[in-house]
Amino acid sequence: MIDMVVLAVAGFVAGILNAVAGGGTFLTFPALVWVGLPPVAANATSTLAAMPGYASAAWAFRHDLRSEGSLRLPGIIATATLGGVAGAILLIVTPSDVFTGVVPWLLLLATVLFGGGPLLLKLAQSRGLGQAGLPASVFTVALVAIYGGYFNGGLGIMLLAAFSLLGYQNLHTMNGLKNMISSIISVVSSIAFVSAGLIVWKPALVIAVAITIGGYVGASQSRRIKNQALLRWFVTAVGAVTTLIFFLS
Repeated sequence: MIDMVVLAVAGFVAGILNAVAGGGTFLTFPALVWVGLPPVAANATSTLAAMPGYASAAWAFRHDLRSEGSLRLPGIIATATLGGVAGAILLIVTPSDVFTGVVPWLLLLATVLFGGGPLLLKLAQSRGLGQAGLPASVFTVALVAIYGGYFNGGLGIMLLAAFSLLGYQNLHTMNGLKNMISSIISVVSSIAFVSAGLIVWKPALVIAVAITIGGYVGASQSRRIKNQALLRWFVTAVGAVTTLIFFLS
């Protein structure tokens, strides 16, 4: 019962964070490891559990879904799908002991990316030379999608930075696309993980229900949140503590 409560609370808060600022993986992944799942299974299960939360957040942002660059919306969907599949396959073929050793570094990378998100976005915008061409847009979206299929942590800020680099200006459009792509990646990678037998279903269902509710609540209230900086520092602190624990374990 304690395990189920921990998973439900982690899922609900993660759903809110994913919709508003990102960083939900910093809660769901360690929660799944805490209840006894191996890191590879925890990563796969966390990805599947996040899927309905991403979908509900994407639905809440459905009116903001549009492309501002040379890569149109169907192309974004196709590129994200192929990249997500490639990343998922890469995880499936990664030996468990190798992934266990890589996890702390992935968490560290995700924490640094998330904590430095505003600076990263400003840097991306300063380097943007207007709208990027089609090859650059496809390459950028595919690269981030591969990362997302392999490890979900920090995906949101990487997508926002990528769209800034490609010349996007409307934050609501970027948020809508971020949630849509995250949803696509979680769907295609989860199909691969289910086929490979990596999903532990009972914890996945608990987190999925909680994260769906949290995702819709977060997306609905995101425009009302004034102090985004405080929220970002909270998520970064959670990520830093999680990273330290995995390095020491």
